[in-house]
Amino acid sequence: MTGKAYLVGVGMTTFVKPETREWQYWDMAKEAGGAALADAGVGYDAVEQAAVGYCFQPSTAGQRAVYELGLTGIPVYNVNNNCATGATALMMARQFVEAGVNDCVLALGFEKMKRGALGGGSDGGDFATSPVARHYGVMAAAHGFERTPPTAQIFGNAAREHMERYGTTAEQLAAVGAKNHRHSAHNPYAQFRDVHTVADVLAATPVHRPLTKLQCSPTSDGAAAALVASERFVREHGLAERAVEIVAQAMTTDTEESFASGSCIDVVGKPMTRSAARQVFAAGGLGIEDVDVIELHDCFSVNELLTYEALGMCADGESGKLIAEGATTYGGRWVVNPSGGLISKGHPLGATGLAQAAELVWQLRGTAAERQVPDARVGLAHNIGLGGAAVVTLLRK
Repeated sequence: MTGKAYLVGVGMTTFVKPETREWQYWDMAKEAGGAALADAGVGYDAVEQAAVGYCFQPSTAGQRAVYELGLTGIPVYNVNNNCATGATALMMARQFVEAGVNDCVLALGFEKMKRGALGGGSDGGDFATSPVARHYGVMAAAHGFERTPPTAQIFGNAAREHMERYGTTAEQLAAVGAKNHRHSAHNPYAQFRDVHTVADVLAATPVHRPLTKLQCSPTSDGAAAALVASERFVREHGLAERAVEIVAQAMTTDTEESFASGSCIDVVGKPMTRSAARQVFAAGGLGIEDVDVIELHDCFSVNELLTYEALGMCADGESGKLIAEGATTYGGRWVVNPSGGLISKGHPLGATGLAQAAELVWQLRGTAAERQVPDARVGLAHNIGLGGAAVVTLLRK
C-alpha cells in the first residue's frame, strides 16, 4: 500500500418498507450516488472505478445503476457478500486507493427487496444447496429446526445460549431494541422513527423466542454510497475539511472456531468479528477505548450484545450489563448505533455497510444534527454477513 484513503463524500436514500415507494434499484442508486458526489463537490467524471454491492438483483445490475450517474466507461465491479456486501464494496474501493491504483473510487450499495422474512441465504433457496447450510446444520444439531424465519431462528438460538450461559435477561435484549428505536427518532433516513420502551419491545409480536419483532431488522429498500479518495485528490480538490480518514479496515471469514463449538454464538459470527477487530486495532494503533461512536450490525438485538464482547467493549457474558447500565447510548462510554441501527433504520442488505459509513462521516464531521455524538473524533463500523464475512472499519476525523 502506498498511501492513505479518505471518505470525501457520502449519501443515502431514506430506507423504506419494500413496495411502498415507486422506484427501481437504479433510481435509488442514482439518488444515493448523486448525493455522495454532491457532498464531495465533484462530478462523476472524477470517478475512476466503481464497486457496487447488492444481493437480490441480477448480474451486472451494478452497471445499470451507475449508468444513471454517467456513461464514462469506467470499470464496474459487482459485489455480493450477503449482509456484509456494502462494507465489502467499501473495502474494495479503499484498497484501490491505498494501493495507488486510483485517486477516486465510488462504493455504492442498494437493495430492492420483497416483504417478509429473509430465507436461509441471499437467494432464499432451499437449505440443502444454500451457502449457509453448514451454519444451519450446526444450529439444527444443537437446537433442532422450527417453522420460524431461519435467520431469526439462528440468532434467537444464540440469544438462548447467551441467556443460559451468562444469565442475560430478556429485558437486556429488549433494551437494545428500545435504545435503537429511540435513536432513530432523530434520523430522517430511518425506516422507523417511533420510540418504544423496553416493555413495548417485550410485548411485541414474538418471532423466535426470546426475540420479538421490535428486536429484529426489517426488510428494506434503499441505497447508500461513499466516495473514497487519495491524499492527492483531497489536496487538489480542497477537501481536507470534509475528509474522514479510513485508519484501518479488515475483513475476516469463518474459521474452524466458528463451527467447532457447536454453538450458535460462534456460528453467527462472533469469532469473525473478534478477529477483524483485533486486526484493525493493531493496524490503526488505537483501541476500543479510543472510539467515540459505533455503527454495528444489529440485525437482531442479540448480535449487538455479541458484538460488544467481540469488539472488546466488555468481557464475554457482560454485554447485558453494559446495555443495562446505559454505557452504549448518549451520556455513556460509547454511543452505539446513533442512526437507529439495522433494527430501526432498516436493512437493505447491499446498502447497510455504506449507510453505516455515511452515518459515521456525518458524526465525525459534527453534522449529525439532533443525533450528534458530542466531540466525536473516532468512529468504528461493523458489518457482518452469514456465510460468512465480517468487516470492521476504523475512521478518524
